[in-house]
Amino acid sequence: MTRARTQPDDDFAERIEDVDVSTEMQGSYLEYAYSVIYSRAIPDARDGLKPVQRRILFGMSEMGLRPDRGHVKSSRVVGEVMGKFHPHGDSAIYDALVRMAQAFTLRVPLVDGHGNFGSLDDGPAASRYTEARLAPPALAMTESLDEDVVDFVPNYDNSFQQPEVLPSAFPNLLVNGASGIAVGMATNMAPHNLIEVVQAARHLIHHPDASLDELMEFVPGPDFPSGGTIVGLAGVRDAYATGRGSFKTRAKVSVEQITARKAGLVVTELPYLVGPEKIIEKIKDGVQAKRITGISDVTDLTDRKHGLRLVIGIKTGFNPQAVLEQLYKLTPLEDSFNINNVTLVDGQPQTLGLRELLSVYIGHRVRVVTRRSTYRLQRKRERLHLVEGLLIAILDIDEVIQVIRSSDDAETARTRLQDVFDLSTVQAEYILELRLRRLTRFSRIELETERDELLADIAALETLLASDERIRELVSDELGSVAERHGTPRRTLLTEAKALPAGSKKRTIATISLEHADTPCRVFLSTSGRIARVDRPADAEALQIAVPSRRSTHDAVASSLDTTSRSEIGAVTSRGRLIRFSPVDLPVLPPNSVQLGAGVRIHDYLALGDRGEAILALVSLTADAPIVLGTAQGVVKRVAPGGYPNRPDFEVISLKPGDEVVGAAQGGDDDELVFIAGDAQLLHFSASQVRPQGCSAGGMAGIKLGAGVRVVSFTAIPASAVDGAVVVTIASGGATLAGTDPGTGKVSAFAEFPAKGRATGGVRAQRFLKGEDALAVAWAGPAPALALGADGTPRALPDSDAKRDASGQPLDAVVATIGRRVA
Repeated sequence: MTRARTQPDDDFAERIEDVDVSTEMQGSYLEYAYSVIYSRAIPDARDGLKPVQRRILFGMSEMGLRPDRGHVKSSRVVGEVMGKFHPHGDSAIYDALVRMAQAFTLRVPLVDGHGNFGSLDDGPAASRYTEARLAPPALAMTESLDEDVVDFVPNYDNSFQQPEVLPSAFPNLLVNGASGIAVGMATNMAPHNLIEVVQAARHLIHHPDASLDELMEFVPGPDFPSGGTIVGLAGVRDAYATGRGSFKTRAKVSVEQITARKAGLVVTELPYLVGPEKIIEKIKDGVQAKRITGISDVTDLTDRKHGLRLVIGIKTGFNPQAVLEQLYKLTPLEDSFNINNVTLVDGQPQTLGLRELLSVYIGHRVRVVTRRSTYRLQRKRERLHLVEGLLIAILDIDEVIQVIRSSDDAETARTRLQDVFDLSTVQAEYILELRLRRLTRFSRIELETERDELLADIAALETLLASDERIRELVSDELGSVAERHGTPRRTLLTEAKALPAGSKKRTIATISLEHADTPCRVFLSTSGRIARVDRPADAEALQIAVPSRRSTHDAVASSLDTTSRSEIGAVTSRGRLIRFSPVDLPVLPPNSVQLGAGVRIHDYLALGDRGEAILALVSLTADAPIVLGTAQGVVKRVAPGGYPNRPDFEVISLKPGDEVVGAAQGGDDDELVFIAGDAQLLHFSASQVRPQGCSAGGMAGIKLGAGVRVVSFTAIPASAVDGAVVVTIASGGATLAGTDPGTGKVSAFAEFPAKGRATGGVRAQRFLKGEDALAVAWAGPAPALALGADGTPRALPDSDAKRDASGQPLDAVVATIGRRVA
């Protein structure tokens, strides 16, 4: 098929040219497709931004809309960006601006919005009613733009320059994710936790050959702004390996007593980009169609103070768990998330996995830091050149003035200065512009000081640019600084629990199976507060766990318990409470690779929040062994087994004012109970000396303490482990700021400490050096002891050959907690 194209020639006669329509349509469509892919829908792998987002951030930076300045009308930002950089409509620009300001859309918002920027169920107000400025993390995206760190390209009409890509001091594409529909392709990337992504990037910088499994130790899965739970991690690993994968996300739901006789489901977190009104609408539709049964009412109690709270009332006689399973299957309380990591690399769309995304970003930051350092080196060399010229002029200022005064014009003066003092044109010109107030003695001192500083800076920059390793180390340090400033704890729980199988939508409560296999398992609690479980076959007498070949983060164990996945167990807290819970939804770790860093925070799992309450130990509620507790004021108590109150949580010891539980365990009469006080006194005695009491009792005297002394550690060592047990003590000075001085540590055999009677003072466990006055950390238990820092990273301890009352050895790093190894 052809089309006649008419075109007048010079003689005003018509000239007809035949054009193949299919060829022209194909070419035009390819140009359109490329424009949509490259200029609108697909983000760049380096800064994770689409062009409109990049232009908004750059435009706001050029307008000076920093976080420490006032907000301006969003319509002003839209107009500025549209007029200078983005040749599209104002609605597209405002939609992108709104998305970057929504805390429920981005994990790290880049715009600080003031006004109605919408919700999951409602759109934002018009741009004339809202205000905006850059959020603090956006400064990290645009910093150093004036130091030639990226290339600038002309805008749509060649009247302004705009950056081709932003410097992006953190991996924005992984942290905030992206979504977009282009021509023939689409992208959908999940947001992640900034701290975890930065840790993975830094690990890849130092270990370029790191495997995907190693990187997933730092980034176990996405982290959505709305929280929720990811169900099943196989799809996540597929996405990290190939760039494509899918997984299920679930709302965070708890069964609570709404009234004394009525239970309800309380929803506090929803899947990503699912709003409460959508949930309510789907529930109402399901109830009216009789596909959902057992629900009496739905109430939305969401407010700004308490956040999301959706209460679903359960009719009398219905099992709340069965109703919840219906809701997971028939409403968006369980939703799918499909990852499709399509992104632009060197202008070409590619599908990248986790390792490739991090590699592209690291390469970008290495180029940014290299260009920035080169630019700074050039500026400092130029300044040094001027300073050296000024020093020459000041040393012989009288002759300089004479040369200038005797010259007919500035051109002659500049030429004569160059000839007489052997100066360059730039130096001579700078001296001619010198102000008389710079001719003082102090100016010379200042110039000499500046010269020395410039020489040192130039040497440092030259050393940096001469070493790729130093540049990569600087990139790593800057990433760590950004994560420290803008990072927040993980919000989304990760679990290996399987999602509901697809089935008929007509299934009701009577046909939904709630039977989950009650698998024998072992539950581990790390000293840093991570909890996970390891399943074992039902016919196995003992669970054989492979000891990790290398120490990983969070792997020091505070407590472990053999139980089953659906059993109810207890967590003992520092406030003397026992909290009931089931380990059924805990992350399941493989027995051959137990790494507790992949577990969840037990505060998140038990929904404790920031109550200042620590979880000390896991205990069985059905075992015949008593629970034993030791407090900071030296009280010891054994709680008689059985007869626990039938409540979600209850007190297991009556604490005195100012007292708290420092250690808890569960064992028999043959265990050795060990107190270690802050003044380095250690006392241990047999558990048989403590008579079991009821939950409401306050315990009895355990160790005799001096004035102002508190117990640092309380542990129970099983009789079978006494022979190989060790005592670890770490001393510090009271004048030292906590967490800054590693102090000195000592590891001694437990057998060197003689047993004493209960309520006595014990024996000295460590001799203090000058400047030391108390123990910061202490622990007694089976060898080998594992020490961790505050962030869960392993710490080295001295050899276990110290005498009972010897002084400690200096430590390399601060130790926050001590526990035993996974076993």
